[in-house]
Amino acid sequence: MNAQPAKILITDDDSLVRDAVAKILEMFGHQVVPTGSGEEALAVLDKDFDLIILDINMPGMDGFETITAINQRGLDIPVLFLTGAGSMEYAIKAINLGAYDFIQKPIEDIDLFNVKINRAIEKRMFVVKEKTYKQNLEAEVAAKTRELAEKNKLLRQYSHHLEVATVNTIITLQTALEEKDRYTAGHTNRVTHYSILIGRAMGLTPEEMAILDRACQLHDIGKLVIDVSCIQKPGPLTDEEWHLVRKHPEIGENIIKPLAFLEREGAIVRHHHERMDGKGYPDGIGGSELDLLTRIVTVADSYDAMTSQRSYRINLSREEAIAELRRCVGSQFDPEVVNVFAAILLENTGLNHTILRERQPQQSADFFAG
Repeated sequence: MNAQPAKILITDDDSLVRDAVAKILEMFGHQVVPTGSGEEALAVLDKDFDLIILDINMPGMDGFETITAINQRGLDIPVLFLTGAGSMEYAIKAINLGAYDFIQKPIEDIDLFNVKINRAIEKRMFVVKEKTYKQNLEAEVAAKTRELAEKNKLLRQYSHHLEVATVNTIITLQTALEEKDRYTAGHTNRVTHYSILIGRAMGLTPEEMAILDRACQLHDIGKLVIDVSCIQKPGPLTDEEWHLVRKHPEIGENIIKPLAFLEREGAIVRHHHERMDGKGYPDGIGGSELDLLTRIVTVADSYDAMTSQRSYRINLSREEAIAELRRCVGSQFDPEVVNVFAAILLENTGLNHTILRERQPQQSADFFAG
């Protein structure tokens, strides 16, 4: 016997059979709902039933039509068919339609009848428990997935904030270094501004723009750890002093190399003094070896160096600097980048932060780049 009474739907157009079966089921402690046709059975059927006992030969909807309609509701309630003498073929057909088992009538073996009823009810209980388990498992998995997604979101936010804080700390140190020298004050911000304008005009992706922005902010970070006081001297730099200054791209990359998220920015920092013809430093690479972002920073950095005041030479005007950029196209600078930047400068006169003055002759972009 089951711990709790089962709710059983019995459907038979013969009231004598229906009542007899119902009394037997009630004797075993089950709750019985009797109906006289397939239509009546479907009208009262719901998920609360544990078992359906169904006659085959009935007027209106017969047993086959009724079980087909039951299956369409997807309730997973076992169906036991009542079959008369000589109707075994019908029983086999019913089982093929999804019936759990069949019972011959009249019922002569009460114990066998009870065994079949209990087995069908046990199957229903198993199905219900399995469905409940799956639902609970799915709900738990969904909850854990949401929890994990939220933790991953928080982790990404924390990682992003940490990256931003790290970059800002480095930039603050570099800005402090620049502000100590009136000749280099504001250089990083201007190079960043020029590069962003070029990047937008060239249709860079948001991701590329973010990389470009950070690379510009960090491009001279190597000067933090080398003595660049020689930049303030009132005359040209000696070979030894130029050798010292030219170490800053490589040193800059080494400073940020431990920060894995700045890998591409590190490459730009290292190569922002390379040339298209391969005659730059520190690696002497050029052409297709220099990616677009590096070429942009190179042009922006050189332009600001040419138009900024230095203790050892007179700065160029905007027009003179544009002419110098164009003169060095192909050898030092990327032609497309120079053309885009020149167009931006000529359309936006407010970008020129220098005072027009005579330039000294025979001074190349290399002379101004620092």
